[in-house]
Amino acid sequence: AEIKQLGRSPWCLSGDQQPRVDRIAQALDIPADQAVGQCTPAQKKERVGALQASGHVVMMVGDGHNDAPVLAQADVSMAVFSAAPLAKQKADIFLLHPNLSGVADVTRVALRARQLLNQNLAWALAYNLVAIPFAAAGMISPLVASIGMATSSLLVVLNSARLLR
Repeated sequence: AEIKQLGRSPWCLSGDQQPRVDRIAQALDIPADQAVGQCTPAQKKERVGALQASGHVVMMVGDGHNDAPVLAQADVSMAVFSAAPLAKQKADIFLLHPNLSGVADVTRVALRARQLLNQNLAWALAYNLVAIPFAAAGMISPLVASIGMATSSLLVVLNSARLLR
């Protein structure tokens, strides 16, 4: 539910039997066409590859040796607390708690980081579009330009630090 609230679409690709996957998908409110059971590692990779080819950024969460290939392929990958060593090795992120709330937490932080990054890029672009022509034209002294650049950099760092809240 938290993943959906963040505007993301959860899937379930599992090696388990389809009836079990259907029950899990129903409990988690995952659409039936996004809950696929009896997947081999190659089939998981194929599904993730198809999503990536259609422009989706894929975050994969896995726990078993058979998840290692698709964890390596995903744009972002997480191994759960009790994951097999190979899954932990291939994952970008390792959850330190035995529940899956970390998946939503990481997603929230990533979305907030993207927002702050875009703000920082907009500020830096705006500052440079204004300050550089003035400095090049000699309308402001090099000292003022360098103080302005340092101040701009400080604002970017302080804005980025808001992620820690």
